[in-house]
Amino acid sequence: MLKDQDRIFTNLYGMHDRSLKGAMARGHWDGTAGILANGRDWIIQQMKDSGLRGRGGAGFPTGLKWSFMPKESDGRPSYLVINADESEPATCKDREIMRHDPHPLIEGALIASFAMGAHAAYIYIRGEYIREREALQAAIDEAYDAGLLGKNACKSGWDFDLYLHHGAGAYICGEETALLESLEGKKGMPRMKPPFPAGAGLYGCPTTVNNVESIAVAPTILRRGPEWFSSFGRPNNHGTKLMALTGHVNSPCVFEEQMSMPVREIIERHGGGIRGGWDNLKAIIPGGASCPVLPKAALEDAIMDFDWMRENKSSFGTGCMIVMDQNTDVVKAVWRLSKFFKHESCGQCTPCREGTGWMSRVMDRLVTGDAEVEEIDMLLSVTKQVEGHTICALGDAAAWPIQGLIRHFREEIEDRIKAKKTGRMGAMAAE
Repeated sequence: MLKDQDRIFTNLYGMHDRSLKGAMARGHWDGTAGILANGRDWIIQQMKDSGLRGRGGAGFPTGLKWSFMPKESDGRPSYLVINADESEPATCKDREIMRHDPHPLIEGALIASFAMGAHAAYIYIRGEYIREREALQAAIDEAYDAGLLGKNACKSGWDFDLYLHHGAGAYICGEETALLESLEGKKGMPRMKPPFPAGAGLYGCPTTVNNVESIAVAPTILRRGPEWFSSFGRPNNHGTKLMALTGHVNSPCVFEEQMSMPVREIIERHGGGIRGGWDNLKAIIPGGASCPVLPKAALEDAIMDFDWMRENKSSFGTGCMIVMDQNTDVVKAVWRLSKFFKHESCGQCTPCREGTGWMSRVMDRLVTGDAEVEEIDMLLSVTKQVEGHTICALGDAAAWPIQGLIRHFREEIEDRIKAKKTGRMGAMAAE
């Protein structure tokens, strides 16, 4: 259990003053110029030593990502782009940072940009986040007025500008290269990699794209030291993390907790337990809709971190868990997700453009029981033809929930088909 003094986000629930004055009283913007004075290499090494992995879902080591930026400029400017497009269903952690505790993000943007030689950073915020944008823009204005941003930011000798850019509500723009395309004013369609953004990103210049939380925790890590941060969690899964619980828990919430805690302990400590008790649990989706579903049988000793989830054929993702109790029609839940991914596919890659629609139409029939049992395996084989065959991970995200459903709940689908055939559908909750 994380102690209060180890929390990085001290105003997650908006109980305190979110202004610059309030943030400084809670220890932010403390000695920022001193951190920059240690130099780029020191900052990047500290971030590597901390073991911080990207908080947006993929979990790529943050310090390593920063180190890919060119050490010497070839005449092109460098950019930091902060991904605040939080469109993953069930995920609402970055939103709390932006609306209640924006200054760690702004300070982190300055430090990270300095570490990668960027004089400008862009925060790309989700189209639906109107109030969050207002709170964040107000905080940026305060930081400019106080001399913390702009020319000679924080009296560090480093010039730094921070821009807030508003998206238009497209899920695909959360993918880093689609986000860059959108920032440039083009259609949000992912780019082929390579070239990777560190070589040619925004406007063809070296760019690093990081999640809001990855950037916002950086100043505290550098102030308190990488040893402190890496003391939480299992090896390769270090640190504290903003997580969330939604669905059939008694008290849905967003909270900061250390990595590698048991799933059951997280649900009972922070979510007030499952509605109707632990035995009423049916399944969870660990970290946003693109992670494969896990049934209760797999959760007795489950650990909430990157490695455990990967070893158990799911994904830690954003750490925002969807909890489903025994009342849930899990086939219908995955049907709804497959509709979402079909709707949000940008249509650039044929397997995803055609596959998401095809999978969604088969799910339409499975959910009512109007399919043949053989179609279950056909559907599984189509998910395999989509997964790994697209430019970005949206194809995988569409395939994985269905694969998880078939892996763990095949009997439920088959029962529904058989019940429909024998006319016993009234007993099955078919409506």
